Amino acid sequence: MSGLDLLAYVDQLHAVVDNIVQPLTRAHGPRLRCAPGCHGCCVDRITVFEVEADLLRARHAALFDEEPHPEGACALLDPAGRCRAYADRPYVCRTQGLPLRWAELRGGAAVERRDICPLNDEEGPPVRLLTADACWTVGPVEQRLAAAQALHPAGAGARVPLRALFRAADPGPAADPVTALPGR
Repeated sequence: MSGLDLLAYVDQLHAVVDNIVQPLTRAHGPRLRCAPGCHGCCVDRITVFEVEADLLRARHAALFDEEPHPEGACALLDPAGRCRAYADRPYVCRTQGLPLRWAELRGGAAVERRDICPLNDEEGPPVRLLTADACWTVGPVEQRLAAAQALHPAGAGARVPLRALFRAADPGPAADPVTALPGR
C-alpha cells in the first residue's frame, strides 16, 4: 500500500469511528460535558501510530511550524484549549469522553476494565453498570491502525508523540495513549 493509500485508509477509518461514535454520543448526551475548549482528556505525551502522524503532517504542515501548547496538555491545543487539528484529530481523541471498555490480562485471564472521563461521570449510571454496547470498546480500531502501521515504511509498532510533530518541541518520553489518560 502506498503512502497515499495509507493516508486514505486512516482518513476512512476515522470517518467510520465518527459514525460509530454518534449513537454513543447521543445516548450519553446528558452526561457528556465535552465541548469546544474542554481539554481535560487532552493530556501531554499521547502517542499515535506514524500513519496518523503522517495524516496530521499532510493536512497541518503550517501548524507544526508554530509553537506547541505548553507542556502538561496536548501539544495540538490552542491557548483557549481548542484542538488546532480537530477535523483530523487522531483516533484516540475521537472516542474520549465516552465510557470506554477494554480487556486486560490478569493472572492469565482477560478482565474487562472500564473508565470514563471524570468530567462525564456525574450524570447517568456508573460506567460499571452500563451494557457493553453502551461503551466504546477499545481494541478493534487499534488493531486496524496497527495493521496499517505494519505497511508503513517506519514499520510495525512505530509511534510518535504528538508533541514531536512540532519542529520547535522536545517530545520527551512517550506515554501509552490509553493509560496516559485521567483515571487510568
